[in-house]
Amino acid sequence: MRLTEHLKGIEVFVAAADSGSFTAAATQLHLTTSAVSKGIARLEARLGTRLFERTTRSLNLTDAGDAFYLTCTRILAELEEAQTVLAAERNEPAGRLRVDVPVTFGRQHVMPLLLNFTENNPRLRLHTSFTDRFVDVIEEGIDLAVRIGSIDQLPDLLAHLPIGQERLILCAAPQYLRQHAPIINSRDLDQHEYVMYGRADGSISPWHFAGPDRQIERRAMNGRIVLGSGEAQVQAVKGGYGIAQLATWMIRDELQRGELVEILPELSTAGLPVSLVWPRSRQLLPKVDALSKFLACHLPSTLSSGRQQDRQ
Repeated sequence: MRLTEHLKGIEVFVAAADSGSFTAAATQLHLTTSAVSKGIARLEARLGTRLFERTTRSLNLTDAGDAFYLTCTRILAELEEAQTVLAAERNEPAGRLRVDVPVTFGRQHVMPLLLNFTENNPRLRLHTSFTDRFVDVIEEGIDLAVRIGSIDQLPDLLAHLPIGQERLILCAAPQYLRQHAPIINSRDLDQHEYVMYGRADGSISPWHFAGPDRQIERRAMNGRIVLGSGEAQVQAVKGGYGIAQLATWMIRDELQRGELVEILPELSTAGLPVSLVWPRSRQLLPKVDALSKFLACHLPSTLSSGRQQDRQ
């Protein structure tokens, strides 16, 4: 079957699914209701399955129709994107821009940059998802993703650009340090409370310390408070509930305002790498090329506070 045969009826099908009515779909597409009904019938016959459950009062997708709808909307979006790119000048970012970012880092540091980038490129339509799960960039139609973590196992279909690395420090609130024993060296930590990061499976992330030869030592710490959110950790440490090891990008403002202070700076160490990832098939698109360069220019400065950088 030729490609044009596969495409027949898709627009009619999506319009009917979106509107929940053949009549509404006909109005939207400037067709008759009969033409829409016949188009859906021909599509179902070609596919060999029912796409809609029809009653006198409602029009609902079947399970097969729901799966087919997801595929069709993606195809139509990609066709629209291709037309937009071809119509735009080659040096002007245009069309829908799908970006995926980590939840906390994305909210604090990437989103302000994306808004600025979009404001300066009015032909763009920004769609941003915030998730800490592993996102399949190609399968989910992402134009560019910001990733915190290893990218050693990236498939060949993806391109990437390292933009920096987290810096992990031990920190506490000034009032906590005033009320507890002094911390002169790492042995003194045994007398203190910890605010730890824990995952849903019950595991607790160890702390990372830099040894005398700069080798990284992973040490399990028995914290009284274990939280599954970095932002919640920050709030608990600011509240004086103990010491935490956090990435400086997460507490940059708190450090600058003096709400948190670094302790035992000699134990600070590098954390996870931060990278930009995008499909190789899209890297020549003006929108992807421009955004990758923009983020690569502005994101590195967010990964550590200015005061800490001065000591390096």
